[in-house]
Amino acid sequence: MLEIRHVVKKFGQNVVAVNDVSLHLKQGVVGLIGHNGAGKTTLMQMIATLSRPSSGEIFFQGVDILKSPDAIRTRLGYLPQDFGVYPNLSALEFMQYFAALKGVRDPSRIRYLLDLVNLTEHAQRSAAGFSGGMRRRLGIAQALLNDPDILIVDEPTAGLDPEERLRFRNLLGEVGGSKLVLMSTHIVSDVESVATELAIMRAGKLIGFDTPEAVIRSAHGKIWVTKLSALELELARKHKQVLHAQRQGEAFVVRIAHSEQPYPDAQMLTPSLEDALMAQRYSVQEVA
Repeated sequence: MLEIRHVVKKFGQNVVAVNDVSLHLKQGVVGLIGHNGAGKTTLMQMIATLSRPSSGEIFFQGVDILKSPDAIRTRLGYLPQDFGVYPNLSALEFMQYFAALKGVRDPSRIRYLLDLVNLTEHAQRSAAGFSGGMRRRLGIAQALLNDPDILIVDEPTAGLDPEERLRFRNLLGEVGGSKLVLMSTHIVSDVESVATELAIMRAGKLIGFDTPEAVIRSAHGKIWVTKLSALELELARKHKQVLHAQRQGEAFVVRIAHSEQPYPDAQMLTPSLEDALMAQRYSVQEVA
């Protein structure tokens, strides 16, 4: 459905935000994982035709969208990280405005989406008075207005409470059953339960692309837990891949990524997705 070929995005002479990224994506939920500054938002903006690559190509259903951007714009839903609302419009008027822009003429579609994101009771309220979480829900609704083939969402659960976050993850999972959902986040739990594939970015580069299950398998036999004193922990941080440390009395319970048992009393753990991703990140740091 979407093919990205050797895409590079430079800002000025020295800043490379996206560095030679290639991906072939089909329907499902793809979690775009990486810390702030990894290049996730820049990559999504290029896919959404809001920015042009410095070099490389992007194809949607075989069409070069750099030459024919409308080929993807009419089939795209986009929720940016910084989503604003118009101060004088109610939630219903806001949706009606975006429906007109997208050529959606069925008013039942608006009612359906407001109900889907639990905003029906607030449809007549000014969107400017919404909480951050309510604004995100309204943004999600507008992104789905044109029943897009590709849905791009950047940090979509920012500002949502736990119940709303769960509802949204379930919604993405349903949408990804027949469409491509590209979801950028640095919160592992947001993608752990719904992503069919993970694209892992660091410093503008794609350092991994696989299923969550395969990422976890890559860390099997490499995650350990042990107790260390403060001094031992300080030394461990210099010479080992310390993933997490929690004080317990005078000592620390420490999770370590290592190919072999790092200490005689260390016990092997079944890795979580977060463990596997952090271990991979540290490994890349060491190689770099």
